[in-house]
Amino acid sequence: MYVIGEGGIEEELASEGVQFFGGTDPAEDAKVSAEDYRTFGPDESVGVVLVGLDHGINYRKLARAYHYLQHPGTLFLATNIDSTFPTPGGLFPGAGAMSAPLSFMLGGRLPLSLGKPSQAMMDAIEGRFQFDRKRACMVGDRVNTDIKFGVEGGLGGTLGVLTGVCKEHEFLEGLDGVKPGAYVDSLCDLLG
Repeated sequence: MYVIGEGGIEEELASEGVQFFGGTDPAEDAKVSAEDYRTFGPDESVGVVLVGLDHGINYRKLARAYHYLQHPGTLFLATNIDSTFPTPGGLFPGAGAMSAPLSFMLGGRLPLSLGKPSQAMMDAIEGRFQFDRKRACMVGDRVNTDIKFGVEGGLGGTLGVLTGVCKEHEFLEGLDGVKPGAYVDSLCDLLG
């Protein structure tokens, strides 16, 4: 498995005994060389390209991933498809922004998202924690991932939070028929 991502992905893969390369390997920070132009290519031994948030994404990582994905049997996976994430300084590129250049290079081929709104993730959570979906509420700031995850997962409720990712009108109008059951400006509003 070739990884575009950071230490958190590597820790999770290692804890499950999954072999990987790329990620935080310092060799991945090197510029593409003339030799790389001759040697990068599809590789049937690379069965998966997994893309997550990577603050050090670069041309080399994208080029390697693109060439690995040329092999018809190589899976294209993403940790999640969030285009941005909120920080105290505003919105910054999210994990979905890391896979977007590859999707463009691959003619629109999208990765399979392992995170929200994937119901495989919901099933895995339910299997591990044995919780009652009808007694759970999904809280999130994004209609297309967080709220969709809760609605499609049959949770008892969904709560949108206005962190700056989605605007109030997006929660009110919804997206493709999906909108939160309620929304608040901040989680602090629940204390009042």
